[in-house]
Order: sequence, then C-alpha cells, then structure tokens
Amino acid sequence: MAYPRKLRMGLVGGAGGFIGQVHRMAAALDGEIELVCGAFSSSPEKSRAAGQALYLPPERVYASYREMLAREQARTDGMDFVAIVTPNYLHAEIAMAALRAGFHVLCEKPMTTDLAAAEQMARAVAETGRHFCLMHNYSGYPMVKEARERIRSGAIGDIRKVLVEYPQGWLAGDFASAGVKHQSWKLDPELSGGSCCLGDIGTHAFHLTEYVTGLRVTELCADLSAFVDYKPLEDDANLLLHFENGARGILYASQVSINDENSLSFRIYGSKGGLEWHQEEPNTLIAKWPDRPRETVRTGSGNAYLGKTALGATRIPAGHPEGFVEAFANIYLEFARAVREHAAGKTSAAYDFPSVADGLREVAFIKAAWDSQRSRTEKWLPFPA
Repeated sequence: MAYPRKLRMGLVGGAGGFIGQVHRMAAALDGEIELVCGAFSSSPEKSRAAGQALYLPPERVYASYREMLAREQARTDGMDFVAIVTPNYLHAEIAMAALRAGFHVLCEKPMTTDLAAAEQMARAVAETGRHFCLMHNYSGYPMVKEARERIRSGAIGDIRKVLVEYPQGWLAGDFASAGVKHQSWKLDPELSGGSCCLGDIGTHAFHLTEYVTGLRVTELCADLSAFVDYKPLEDDANLLLHFENGARGILYASQVSINDENSLSFRIYGSKGGLEWHQEEPNTLIAKWPDRPRETVRTGSGNAYLGKTALGATRIPAGHPEGFVEAFANIYLEFARAVREHAAGKTSAAYDFPSVADGLREVAFIKAAWDSQRSRTEKWLPFPA
C-alpha cells in the first residue's frame, strides 16, 4: 500500500557547502518528504554538529553512512530513501550500498567517476528494483519543460541546430582566496573522476541538451583546456556534437569565463522556429519565428497557454519568481511519486526525473570527450598568413 505519511529521507553529506542545504529545502518544499536521519560528514564530530543544528534526534545522526544504512534498515520507522550529496568519488560506493540495503537512491551528479562503475550501478538498479534519481535540477525548471513539450509537439519543426553553454568564472584565478576552498576536491583527479569542468558543469549542459531536444548525441569532437597552470584538470571545454537525427550542436562549458556566474543557456533551432532559455532568467522562454516577432513566454500557474508539464511544475501565479530551489523540488516531488508508487506495487511507464540511464550516458559523455581530446582525430589546420 502507498505510504499514508510523509516519506522519510536520509542524507549523506551536506555538512559543508551550500548544496546540502538546497537539497534539504527542496525536499521539504511540498510537504511530501521529511529529513529523519543523516551521516552528514566523514567526521563524526561534524556529523553530530550538523544533526544537532537540524534538531534531529541524536540516535539518528550517524558517524558513517554504513552505520546509517544498517541501523535505519533495522528500524520499523526507518528512512525510505537516501539522498547523496558528497564529493563525486563517493557517489558510487554509497549508492551501491544503499540499493543493496533495499533503499531508493537520489544522488548528485555525476553518478560515478568511471564508466565501469556506471554500468555496475545500472545493473544494481535493475537487480534491486529500487528507484534511482540523478539530480540534474535544471531539468526541473517549468520553462525547460515547456521547451521540451513544444519540441515534442513539433512546434518548431525538425531540430537542426543546438547550442548549449554553461560559463562560470570561479576558477579564473586563485580560487582559494575567492572563498571556495571547500571545492578544491574538484581539481583532484582521484576525487573528481578525472574531470573538472565537464564533470562539474559540462554534464549539466549535456543532460539539458538531450532532455529538451529528446535527441541522443551520437558523435562528438572535444577541445579541452587548462588555462591556469596550477590546475591539473580542464577548466574549459568546447565540443562539437552530432545528433541522431543529423542535427549539429555546440557545447561550451567554462570555469574561466570571468564574471560569468551560472550562465547556463540553450538555443535550439528547428525547421519552423527556435527556442531560447537562460538559467539566470529562468521564468522566461523565448520563441523565435521566421514570419513574426519573437515571443516572450512567461511562467505562472494561471498562464493557460503553457503546456501540461510546465503548469505541473509551477507553484505560484505569474509575476512571482520561481527559481533554483523550486527546480530541485520538482525533481524531488516526481521522485517521491515514484517511491510511493513502488510501495503500492505499481510503476508508471516513465517518470520525469533523470534516471540511472541518464547517469550512464553522462559518464560515457565525459569519457568520450577525453578520448577525443587525447586522440586528436580532428586535425587542426593552420590558417594562412
């Protein structure tokens, strides 16, 4: 039977940085989920302090994720799923253990740090029958869903050209003095999975591209760079993309684009029109046409011209901004529906959250980009003087 109560969530990680707080707020936003336990840090002392700050019972604040899994598994009121917000290299280990302990899993991206582990994760999800959600929060924005629905309906015709970019500037200089020292693990090949820019933000751009267009990338050519000497991993990525329908694309991700914050955006052009969206102005979608002025499409619960999926992801009337936390919450809300349906013994044909299959594709994307970079199959031709 379905749960006649809020779903119980356990959290691994989240004692430091901002992302754990965002997950906690998003999970609680719609009243479907409550945080009941956690192993918030690899330091037992930090984990206890974090649990105390969240007013959790001391007996449900754990020194390690393994202790949490074992003790929550033994409780009659144990957690229903675990959310993982640790550095990349820990994702696979924790997620695999949680799945095998019988828990559903929501995990920050990337799912794993190598392709073999990603394939193992996909098998574990299939074998355990548990749900796995990969947190690509940008697919939770209402106007991203509106773009996806319009493309599916054929509103802009056959897709010809896709441009997606995610520039940031936080690694352009001495990042430690800029106050982001806690993210230094992203520059360690052992901890990040051998990629910095692509693993951190390039995967968001890649996932958004396939999610919105409904098309799979079939080929790519990558040019990866490390512009600042002290960084052992790439801080800038430029990729050419080929899609399964013959469309062409460009993906640009950068952490050295000075004074860019989180400028994720896409422009998609079809045979009948185009669509444009910017994450820093997420409540607006621009529709472009060959025979009339461009349209500014706005989100809002009362906007009847929006499609079903966009309206379903919108909480408040037009003119009141919805943003980053709400996009996270939309992913959590759909994941909660899946967990409830699993308890009732049923499964929908498809859920609107990134799955283990999406996680497998993005790890393959990172590998393919680095394989392309190393192989140099595309010859650089000098421009005549």
